[in-house]
Amino acid sequence: MSDPTWLQRAASAFVTFRESDHPVVSLARDLLWVVAVVGGIALALYLFAGTWPAVVTIESESMVPNMNVGDLVLVVDEDRFGGLTTWAEGQLTGHSSFGNYGDVIIYRPNGADSVHPIIHRAMTYVDVAAVEESGLAQYYTTDPHGGYITKGDNNPYIDQGNLRIAGVGVVEPVKKEWIIGKALVAVPLIGYLPLHLAEFAVIVIVIILLHDFVLSRRKEKKE
Repeated sequence: MSDPTWLQRAASAFVTFRESDHPVVSLARDLLWVVAVVGGIALALYLFAGTWPAVVTIESESMVPNMNVGDLVLVVDEDRFGGLTTWAEGQLTGHSSFGNYGDVIIYRPNGADSVHPIIHRAMTYVDVAAVEESGLAQYYTTDPHGGYITKGDNNPYIDQGNLRIAGVGVVEPVKKEWIIGKALVAVPLIGYLPLHLAEFAVIVIVIILLHDFVLSRRKEKKE
């Protein structure tokens, strides 16, 4: 009889892994299942949203009362389900989202990946000439450029020229390539889960261990 092929050996190992009652193997099997489910959800979100991250959590009160701390926000590509509309444009067209005119965008301040993205409303778009005329050019670390002017609904001032972030500097008008996406819908409280992801992971592992322990005890009693 010829030696089994690598495919047969792999299939045999998979069957052994799937049917094993060893506690370590059982735990590994459960964790792989969790990873597969989470990965599938992440892929589905990406295909639907067209951007990543596809969800963000509200961590400050800058968008109160239209978005609150702990809200989980679904983010889509800025041109998905209609183009990006500013507050100024929304006043003319009637387009609104999250209790006010225009769209709420998620962007990397000054293009930086080292800090959390900001989720604020796009108020208007300005070109270089408007930037220089407004005096915002003095805050640029590079040559002045056009971009979106943004503001938190609960903040008294726009971000540009007023919001300073450690390691980034004063926030400049938002270039299109700095935009991650726009907010589509927010689910209250669910966002607390990503904020406490480590604690949640520990709880899931404990539940899996308890589940496997209970099943093993029941099997021992039957035997």
